[in-house]
Amino acid sequence: MPERNIEFGKFGARGIKGGEAIARRLDALAGGIVSPVTSRRGLMARLNYLTRTPRARQAAREAGLTATDRTVKAWLAGKRSPSKSNLERIEEAYRRVRRANVARSLLARLNSRGGTRVEIHPLNQSQVDRPHQRVLEYRTMNIRRWDRLVTAWAAGDDEALDQHWVSDHLVDLGSQWGQYEYVTNIGFAA
Repeated sequence: MPERNIEFGKFGARGIKGGEAIARRLDALAGGIVSPVTSRRGLMARLNYLTRTPRARQAAREAGLTATDRTVKAWLAGKRSPSKSNLERIEEAYRRVRRANVARSLLARLNSRGGTRVEIHPLNQSQVDRPHQRVLEYRTMNIRRWDRLVTAWAAGDDEALDQHWVSDHLVDLGSQWGQYEYVTNIGFAA
């Protein structure tokens, strides 16, 4: 059985870790506010989402939004603008709270009807010299239990997400699993 890639990209291959591709797709499925946090509309939408209820405010504090209630009210009223670092904290808190709010319903959708079919698109070898290229093909698999992947995603734990992807699911590809540790994309729908 192959080992994990140690020097990925040494010969020019390009791609991302499978766990990162899973996180991107789960974020897309979770939906959310499209306007950037740097726009007035995007900022107001995120602040309203994070301050709508006492439970949302508590979750935002736990996710790293440390501004006082007075400061947040000034931002909402347009009397003050958040600094760049506060904009980053607002975006991160929004992402964490949104993930936690949609994780349960997303998990139910992914696990329903016996699991979800996943398409794995291999890494990009266009910059790799011919003697070093591998024969890679597009692969599909059915994932029946998404619990650990969605839990790691909701917690924002990228390392655990990648570990669960490899140890729980990717090894099902048999002896070729190491060829798909890095990919260009992973697609699935829920």
